[in-house]
Amino acid sequence: MVDGDYDHNAKRLKAIWDQDRIPVVLRRGGKGQSLRARLPFESENREWLRNRRRTRPVWIGGENQKYWELPKAWFNDFVNRALKKYGMVYIIQPYREQEICARACMEAEGHECQCSCMGANHGSGFHGSWFEVSETFAVRSREPELACRLMVSKRA
Repeated sequence: MVDGDYDHNAKRLKAIWDQDRIPVVLRRGGKGQSLRARLPFESENREWLRNRRRTRPVWIGGENQKYWELPKAWFNDFVNRALKKYGMVYIIQPYREQEICARACMEAEGHECQCSCMGANHGSGFHGSWFEVSETFAVRSREPELACRLMVSKRA
């Protein structure tokens, strides 16, 4: 990702996280990391999040941060219930973009490229960061980044 794209994405994610009209859940990828969630303010948010479970959500409220921490196992339930109650929910989660190319492209000479990489890997040489499925198909995953999607309920 180009630095300008990264800055734009970070600003967009921060704006989504900071808004207070649509619920947001941040599913982090690290082992043992809790979910983080933000909801439009209601006095019953703690009870709604808990949903008669034994474990209680933890409120993290500081000057610059205000969110709930929830067990990872609550993710699907949180999304389903937020869709039912609010009609939509933002999900911020890590993802790895996958590149697809071929050894023939990476070892090519000249400038003509007809590969799906659109020339990004053309003539770059084949090295160990790629998983070669066959002579005509190789993949590699980039470092994890955060992506956001808005889920909207199908109800009328």
